[in-house]
Amino acid sequence: MAKEWILNSAMNRFQLNFKRNVGPTSESIRKCSPKSIDEWREYYFKNVKPKDHIEELGRRLYIKITEVIQSEVAELNEQDCIDYMIQLVIDRTFEGYMTEIETIYGQLQQILGVPIESAPDEWDRLFNVDFFIKIGEKYIGLQIKPVNIGIQLPEIFKEYAIQAETHIKFTEVFGGRVFYLFSAKVDGKKEIQNTEVIEEIIQEIKRLS
Repeated sequence: MAKEWILNSAMNRFQLNFKRNVGPTSESIRKCSPKSIDEWREYYFKNVKPKDHIEELGRRLYIKITEVIQSEVAELNEQDCIDYMIQLVIDRTFEGYMTEIETIYGQLQQILGVPIESAPDEWDRLFNVDFFIKIGEKYIGLQIKPVNIGIQLPEIFKEYAIQAETHIKFTEVFGGRVFYLFSAKVDGKKEIQNTEVIEEIIQEIKRLS
């Protein structure tokens, strides 16, 4: 199993399985419509790539693993591994989290047609607000929460109830309501889950205008 993982990782890294190297395998096998692996093997070596070409790719793969990857592994030390794990867990998780928030923030700004600005750190601490919309001398607060559909939502609703008091204080101070936006990835794209809140924000903008 470990051997297969090494072979697969190296093959993908050096693109030896790309179409330019092995030909259009998916298209070719459909065109062949083989009834057995022997029939497919014969068709492939005759019509797609010759056997000696694939063997040569295998030799290149061996060189990449035993010379390139092995030399890279030899350069690693314990601290490299510790630093990488910390970066993966802390830095990259945070970057992904912020990217998701900024994506939703951008979508909402385009829909509403008004500027949306990042809230000061003090507002985040006192009122649990990530962004704001300024309407005259008043402000609308926004809080964006990335969630996992069906898994994290109950926890977020519980958090919303806890933060409700700080949102009431925000309204008392700045005149506008605070709105929660739930963000989740759907088919690889981040989307606002509670889209009904957009109309509520629009009505709040009109009220404060």
